[in-house]
Amino acid sequence: MKSNYFNNVVNSEYSRKNDGHIEYGTAGFRTKSDILEHVLYRMGLLAVLRSKAKKAAIGLMITASHNLEPDNGIKLIDSAGEMLEVSWEMIATNLANTLDSDLISMLVHISTKENIDLSVPATVIIGRDTRKSSPILLKAALAGIKALNGHVIDLGLVTTPQLHYIVVCTNTDGAYGDPTLQGYYSKLAAVFKSIRGTEINNGKYISELQLDAANGVGAIAAREFQRYLKDVLDIKLFNDGSGDLNHMCGADYVKVQQTLPLNIPSEKSVRYVSIDGDADRVVYFYIDGNNKFHLLDGDRIATLVAAYFKELLETSGLSLQLGLVQTAYANGGSTDYISNILKVPVACVPTGVKHLHKKALEFDIGVYFEANGHGTVIFKNTTKEAIKNQIKNEMLSTTQRVASSKLRDVIDLINETVGDALSDMLLVETILHAKGWNVIEWEKSYNDLPNKQLKVRVKDRNIITTTNAERHCLTPVCLQEEIDKIVLKYSRGRAFVRPSGTEDIVRVYAECESSSDVNKLAMEVASLVYRLADGVGPEPSLS
Repeated sequence: MKSNYFNNVVNSEYSRKNDGHIEYGTAGFRTKSDILEHVLYRMGLLAVLRSKAKKAAIGLMITASHNLEPDNGIKLIDSAGEMLEVSWEMIATNLANTLDSDLISMLVHISTKENIDLSVPATVIIGRDTRKSSPILLKAALAGIKALNGHVIDLGLVTTPQLHYIVVCTNTDGAYGDPTLQGYYSKLAAVFKSIRGTEINNGKYISELQLDAANGVGAIAAREFQRYLKDVLDIKLFNDGSGDLNHMCGADYVKVQQTLPLNIPSEKSVRYVSIDGDADRVVYFYIDGNNKFHLLDGDRIATLVAAYFKELLETSGLSLQLGLVQTAYANGGSTDYISNILKVPVACVPTGVKHLHKKALEFDIGVYFEANGHGTVIFKNTTKEAIKNQIKNEMLSTTQRVASSKLRDVIDLINETVGDALSDMLLVETILHAKGWNVIEWEKSYNDLPNKQLKVRVKDRNIITTTNAERHCLTPVCLQEEIDKIVLKYSRGRAFVRPSGTEDIVRVYAECESSSDVNKLAMEVASLVYRLADGVGPEPSLS
């Protein structure tokens, strides 16, 4: 009887103490940390079942990414290092909200419906970020895993991308890399040094940067890279864990507020980088001679990367399909540049890495980045084989062979499993070095449209529903019609609203040709949402 297998799962220490509904969203479960213990326990149970179902190791990451310290969360990482399969998101949600009295029957239902062989051994690789609540939640997750006799590999403090990386390395018997943190650092550092060669600086490129680590777990990883790369890249580290996590620092803060993070000295034309709390987002920025702030976000990174790969493909003589995937948050200036100048196919999908990742898989080389700086590049196995075979082609010119070899090498610099802020940073540094560009030259490739993001607190964020990759609002009725009327008043105006996948808010995005008008456009749309979607608290403002 399957029910006998689950006899020991009821644990009074981790009974459900909160009646509120919690949902596995874009980034897993994420909410106030003090109501998550029973969820973590149950996700430990579920991770064991998922491991048995896949007959492979599964990852479990405790983090709330760019959220502030009071929050925490958990996400499951599937066997290929990707986000959890969509069908299992609902399973996770149902299990998290099941009554204690129904816990065993729910587990029996899951194992039966998914045809899980309970005799198969299970391995769960677990990691956590630096939040004060993470050790408590780790204990709960471990209790769940051990209740079903799962084997645990506890990595301790790791970035989210590092856990994704180690999961896929474990399940490919090391073919993707050594399944250890040392293996992660060694692989990326070795490739970075190899591609760069002996020339540390090149043209206007100077091999030093200032890194804002959001006072998160990424600071630990950044220190390791300081050690591994000290001879080729000078990384000056700020917000290194001595301050409050994500407070007025980190990639999300810099992207949304478009200003310098706390504690970073303002120096002219210096290349700054910000990552977020769990190191899966990255943005660049600088201050010009007139003290103006310049942001180079995920759109800029995507266009830089796509242009680099297009150039290598054309030079190598390889005929492979390169594509770029964006969300509605992508700046209109970047989309115009990609489509009309680079002539690279562009696809738009709903917000959330799982949507971008899935679409990117359709291309031979799929580049995807959200504007917030979360993204990577994916290569089909056939693409990797084609590149290797091209290098062996004796008819190649020296130029073609060099370009093909660079393509092969740069693949190993990229964490294909998920957006990895530090891997992406090293990729950007590699491209800037190859082009001999400083951050100012990089920005010259195209002009962004002025844009603004605002948050509106409402009684129920789910009152907002969208379609067309979240660019068109379905409900409340008449909201989209009114947004369209507002947008028409502004040259090259565009705006959309969507419920947040991680917070109890509605997000507003606006862009237009005039920097003096973009704040007006954003405020008009935000005020409209506040009125038509039952806003709570103070009306939205630009502060």
